[in-house]
Amino acid sequence: MTAELVRGQNHTLPQTRLEIRISAGAPVVAGATLGDEHGTVHGVERIAHPGSPQLPGLEVSRQAAADHRLAVDLDALPDGVHRVTVLLALPLEAGGPIRFGAVAAPFVAVTGLDGDEIATFTLTGLDTESAVAALELYRRQGGWKVRAVGQGYAGGLAAMLADQGVDRAAELAGSIQAAVARGMARSVSPPPPRTPEGDRVRHAAGPAPAPGGGQPPVRPPAAQQPEPPAAVPSGPIDYAHPRRQSAAPPPPPPAAPPAAPGQPAQPVAGDATGWSMDERLYNQIWGMFEDLARATAAYRSAVDFAESRMDQELEQTLSDPRSRIGGAGDRAREQARAKRDELTGRAREALDRDLAQLAAESAVVEPALPAPYAGWDNPVWHAYRVPMEIPMALRIGDLHLPESTALRIPLLVRLPLERGIWIDSGRTASEAAALTDSDQLHRLAMESAVLHAARLLAVYPADEFSVHVIDPAGSATAALAPLVRSGVLAGPPASGPGGVSSVLAQLTRRVDLVQMAIRAGAADSLPPDLDPAEQLLIVNDFPHGFDDRAVTQLRYLADEGPSVGVHLLMVADREDASAFGPVLDPLWRSLLRITPVADDHLADPWVGHAWTYEPLRTPPGSGVLELVLAQVAAARRTGPR
Repeated sequence: MTAELVRGQNHTLPQTRLEIRISAGAPVVAGATLGDEHGTVHGVERIAHPGSPQLPGLEVSRQAAADHRLAVDLDALPDGVHRVTVLLALPLEAGGPIRFGAVAAPFVAVTGLDGDEIATFTLTGLDTESAVAALELYRRQGGWKVRAVGQGYAGGLAAMLADQGVDRAAELAGSIQAAVARGMARSVSPPPPRTPEGDRVRHAAGPAPAPGGGQPPVRPPAAQQPEPPAAVPSGPIDYAHPRRQSAAPPPPPPAAPPAAPGQPAQPVAGDATGWSMDERLYNQIWGMFEDLARATAAYRSAVDFAESRMDQELEQTLSDPRSRIGGAGDRAREQARAKRDELTGRAREALDRDLAQLAAESAVVEPALPAPYAGWDNPVWHAYRVPMEIPMALRIGDLHLPESTALRIPLLVRLPLERGIWIDSGRTASEAAALTDSDQLHRLAMESAVLHAARLLAVYPADEFSVHVIDPAGSATAALAPLVRSGVLAGPPASGPGGVSSVLAQLTRRVDLVQMAIRAGAADSLPPDLDPAEQLLIVNDFPHGFDDRAVTQLRYLADEGPSVGVHLLMVADREDASAFGPVLDPLWRSLLRITPVADDHLADPWVGHAWTYEPLRTPPGSGVLELVLAQVAAARRTGPR
């Protein structure tokens, strides 16, 4: 029976291998400290945090997230540890909450490995605090108990660590927040939460608030809206999906009957909730992503436990000198290894079952994907037609884990883009990049940028997406040829200082004007020459050709542009920009980093695994890119069909 704790209450723990689950209303940093019988933490080596997520008997998340699962093996803790204190803190990210009183009360549950809850605690009553000691596991009369703490700290993580006796707490807190910022920059964003009505609401800027603080009126369906003039928007620029609904989505279609009695049901494409098949497939892909992340986490946890148990048994057995005489030591090693192999074997069997089910699901889902979710080798692109509305998401690559490299999960990002994309062309970025020639790596990066731009152009209705290019030295002429030849660019690629300055000035002016119009509720006052379409700026070889003013403008576009439909697609080597120092750190963090070659740098939003990202490529000798761009260009000449 679950114990629902209140602040200060304790409960006996019936087992020593536990999972601590945390749910919060916003991304939080989760960590834990190992203290002595007085709660004092002796050194940074007794603190688990995103920059150092594993300690003996303890593993925490590698990044900030709204949901966490911490693994605890109390028997494997170092000698002298009497308290495990679970800490929560708000990340120091611009635009995020700065106090727990501004978010929903965090909820913490202590569970067994089977998922059954042992004790729960809701951290109510927090206000100005930005860090909190949520609960502690502590030794008591030879056993372990859990106590609900809920002690908040307005001074943040530094004050909380100092309260536990940590030396140089402020410095350590700063390094933890820096590790969190790096983790958030490489993290794959989870799908946005569904509203209570099941509404698919975009998380980019929406309509301006109505006078008096009320909600703006919901737009009528697209088919009922009057067609605005081509040059001037007739109302606030709204990047919400036009097909908004006010009722709960219909249930998923029934699954196919089981193949045989006792066997799992055969997978079905679109076996998830949603208004349309596209939304069902989108939700199904994210479900597969999460299933694979958690199945692999369970396997890795089981393997770590088996290794830890073997080490403990050997240490206990061989600590007695008598057991090292004769064959007793050899038998102990054999028995310990046999137990380890048995545990890991069972864990691998469970993982293989999960992988087989996911592989079967992928085999039916992949062929059913619409063009925005499909790879370039999918036949759906050969029947491509310019769409009449924006899709929910776009595929920008594939992800896989070393446990099953053949099982690929499509990496989908929501549309409109919520942050820009950085294609890292640096050779120091990864081992695979280090083995690639610099010129070839840069060529692959620009070709990847062109493919991403082409996909974005292809999934938007005609004249609702414009692409600009900054190529200061003209070094990307060959890679940009498909876009230039097809005539889909808003203008010729800009080069030289004058070209760079002109494009940046045009786009920053657009951001300024639309922001002011939205805040003032006066979209009808936008100038006639303002293009209401979303804008994509491809930047090649940054920061070459950029002076201080241009760099400032680019940072402004990265920060403020997505909310009003201006997005960045940068090809850059961070080492080349090192002369700017930390002034560009916010720029890199604001962009989703991907690579032109396979690289294991992206983290999932559930358990923080390092996933290998595989960029999308057109099949060798295929003319699919030219086919798609020709369709886009023809639709722009003739208008939407």
